[in-house]
Amino acid sequence: WGLLLLTAALGVTAAARCPAPCVCDNLRAHVLCLNGSLMAIPDTIPELTKKLDLRGNSFVVIPAGAFLATPYLTHLDLQRCKVERLEEGAFRGLGRLVYLNLASNGIALLYQESLDGLSSLQQLILEGNRIEEIQPGAFGHLGSLTVLDLRANALVYLPDMVFQGLQVLRWLRLSHNALHVLGSEAFAALPALRRLSLDHNELQALPGEALARLDGATRLDLGHNPITYVAEEALAMASLRHLFLDHASLQDVAPDAFARSPQLRVLDLRENQLQGLPPLAGAGGLARVSLDGNPLLCSCLLRPFHKWLARARVQAEGACAAPPALRGRSLDSLKPPEMRCGRLRPPPSPTTPPEQPRAAGSRQCPQGCVCSPDFHHGSCENRDLREIPRDFPGDTRLLDLRRNPFSTVPPDAFPGLKELVSLHLQSCSIRALLPGALRGLESLVYLYLTDNHLSTLASTAFEGAPHLAYLDLDHNAFTRVPAGAFRLLPNLISLHLQHNAIRELQEGDLAGARGLRWLYLAGNAIRHIAPAALAPTKMLEKLQLEGNHLLEVPTAALRGLPALSELKLSRNPIKHMGYGVFLPVASSLQHLYLDNMGLERISSHAFAGLGPKIRSLYLESNKMSNIPDMSNFTGLEILNLQDVPFHCDCLLLPLHRWINKLNLRVGATCGSPTEARGLKVKLSTTFLTCPGWGQGEAGETNPNKNKAASKPSKKKRSGKSPARGFSKSRA
Repeated sequence: WGLLLLTAALGVTAAARCPAPCVCDNLRAHVLCLNGSLMAIPDTIPELTKKLDLRGNSFVVIPAGAFLATPYLTHLDLQRCKVERLEEGAFRGLGRLVYLNLASNGIALLYQESLDGLSSLQQLILEGNRIEEIQPGAFGHLGSLTVLDLRANALVYLPDMVFQGLQVLRWLRLSHNALHVLGSEAFAALPALRRLSLDHNELQALPGEALARLDGATRLDLGHNPITYVAEEALAMASLRHLFLDHASLQDVAPDAFARSPQLRVLDLRENQLQGLPPLAGAGGLARVSLDGNPLLCSCLLRPFHKWLARARVQAEGACAAPPALRGRSLDSLKPPEMRCGRLRPPPSPTTPPEQPRAAGSRQCPQGCVCSPDFHHGSCENRDLREIPRDFPGDTRLLDLRRNPFSTVPPDAFPGLKELVSLHLQSCSIRALLPGALRGLESLVYLYLTDNHLSTLASTAFEGAPHLAYLDLDHNAFTRVPAGAFRLLPNLISLHLQHNAIRELQEGDLAGARGLRWLYLAGNAIRHIAPAALAPTKMLEKLQLEGNHLLEVPTAALRGLPALSELKLSRNPIKHMGYGVFLPVASSLQHLYLDNMGLERISSHAFAGLGPKIRSLYLESNKMSNIPDMSNFTGLEILNLQDVPFHCDCLLLPLHRWINKLNLRVGATCGSPTEARGLKVKLSTTFLTCPGWGQGEAGETNPNKNKAASKPSKKKRSGKSPARGFSKSRA
């Protein structure tokens, strides 16, 4: 009924071709298919459609030519569609598209042809996926792109020339990844870039060589990185005006650190560990330095900096932490005689870390393979090779050996590849990774072993690859987690063991994985998780257990995971949830997936401890007729209650009231009684006879009035939540 009203309001005639369950606005050429159960891109979307909104569906794969029937599209929104893979040529034919939003999906890898055909694209949003690696050339066809958003992914490494082709890109957003290795030419192909966001990563030193390629950039965000020292002439950016190094781990800054960035106007050094600064030579254009939140020692050692501030007319924000007599005094209120030394000793100056020598590398290449000296990329994909080839150039950083029947990876299989960062061995029929196979790969970060026949791993299987951070073992033949294999991987961040045949997680299985952040175990046969099985992974942020055989929430195993923010239990046969099942992770959990479980009953206190931190909750496709009070879930951005047979009687009145106040599409419908079946819970009239209906229900007897009253609120929040509207990039 609600859909019919909306359709009529939009002036859509019965003659218009519009796929169910979509809504088509022919006048504006807009089509909305929101929060449905679509498994494939509809093939009956009107050809002249310009804006297509498909948020909240379940496509998993975007196949080649998926949008050939809609060549006039200018805006395409695919947020929260559970997309894991973009096939080569998925967007061919969309030469008019200017905006593509793929945020909050499960995309892990971008191949060279994944984004082919988008010659007019101006904004590409890939925020909140699990992209671990970008192959050089992936953006080569996006010559009109001005904004690229890669925030909140799983990037550790950026290879040279990775952004080649983005000639007019102005803003590159790489915040909230795990970047700690940048190729010296990573940003070499970005002549128009004005703003670069690298905050909230794992950079331990300022990547001066890579940044020096950005002659036109005016703003650089490097906050929230564990950078301890800014060395001499570390930053050579001719046009840089705003530099953010806040919330890092800075202990010292060299006097001429910014001498080669003459246009610098604002320097943000808040919340570091600085006890002082030297006069900043060469920074003649500097107007403001922010030092709030640093333990400033206002002794005689700070006098040269204080004198320089006055002489250069630089505004400084900050206050003294010591000595006690000056604690709390602002820098601009100090006078030189007050800054005494006495017995205070200067803090030790950190030493500049030595630069790593670069291997020259020769230009040899195995027969039948292709070696690119520009990208440091070697490929022997699908060459029917029986043995792993040798003699690749010593400076090779990405090696693609997919789809070759190797069967075994022998010891010392990759000699001379000390600079190799990414190794692809997918679909190689590998049954054995012998001890020492990776010996000598001291720079290896990514290892892909997907779609092989591995069933076990020796404890020394990863010997010689201590920096390995991403390990993909999806679609193999493991019946249990290969215990002991991770002890030699202290830097492991992401572990993929999806779609194997693992039956349980035992204590000790993850021993040594102390830095693990993301654990993917979907599509196994897990029935039991031992209480101490996850104990070594105290930094775990994401735990994906969907599609297993769990009969209850593994509450005991969640204890000791203080950083867990995402938990996926979808498609497990959990029928009942008792008291406080999420209490161990209540202080950190933000995203909770409980959909498609056949869930029949949720205890009134099942969500005890959860509240404002929860941003998304998925409960669709279950069998319960009511849910507990969630009025304290005030931070919700996504709530999915579709395909739940709610019993719309007076016991459901609190839920009816609550979702009427939410500015979200929740999809809740009545399953009973008969007169309410199929109606939206928001619109059902069965609540009109409930005791207390008139108390606090102003305007609620008229659903349309209630909708109209909520419009200002909806407009106010439309830019905040990804659940509504075509979101645009925000400054």
